[in-house]
Amino acid sequence: MQSPLTDVNAPDPTPAGDPKAKGNGRRDRWADHREQRRQELVGAAVQALLRHGPDVDMEQVAATAGVSKPVLYRYFADKSQLWVAVSEVVAARVVDAIAPAIEQVREERDLVEATIDAYLGVIESQPALYRFLMRQSGQPGIHQVVAGTSRQVAAGLARVIGDRLRALGLDAGPAEPWAYGLVGFVQAVGDWWTTHGQPISRAALTDYLTTLLWSGIEGVRASADLPPELTRAHERIVP
Repeated sequence: MQSPLTDVNAPDPTPAGDPKAKGNGRRDRWADHREQRRQELVGAAVQALLRHGPDVDMEQVAATAGVSKPVLYRYFADKSQLWVAVSEVVAARVVDAIAPAIEQVREERDLVEATIDAYLGVIESQPALYRFLMRQSGQPGIHQVVAGTSRQVAAGLARVIGDRLRALGLDAGPAEPWAYGLVGFVQAVGDWWTTHGQPISRAALTDYLTTLLWSGIEGVRASADLPPELTRAHERIVP
């Protein structure tokens, strides 16, 4: 016979009128309410950043949220905890923009171009948030968020690059270092681009970086010892 813990059809062992059940329900509802309220305050912090720039303070966040500073501190132990929560939102937007771009393309050069364009697109659409994230990236909690985001993007990119290399009969070993190198390179240039007020267009910068990066990758591929049939197939798919 199955025990109530394993039998999905067994009745709830806690009677409906049990005070414990009511207490658990209240705690769950309070936890849900608190998390919802916390997310609303993080959203207000993001809006305050967009309005006031990366030097925004807690007073401005509280005003944007329509609450007092003490209310903020009920949900966040200090300013740094709030900024970590904001950095997680910004980092998620980066991943949400880049991941689909990586998955949609099938040609190697297009893969590089799509990754660069998606990353620059995030910067272009919300430069204040990006400047905030980079300015705060040395802080312990935020540094971990930024590093984790870079690893997540690089891992997805490495998987796709590895698939492309294997499809051509090449060693997939370079996929991971290429992916990490591409992410770090574009991140550094993105920093320069936003710090200098985006002095050249996103399209032009995407083209410049794609040409530079692809020339290096293509040089490695061209030097590989490919069988004639793969060489011919490779020539058909490369612009």
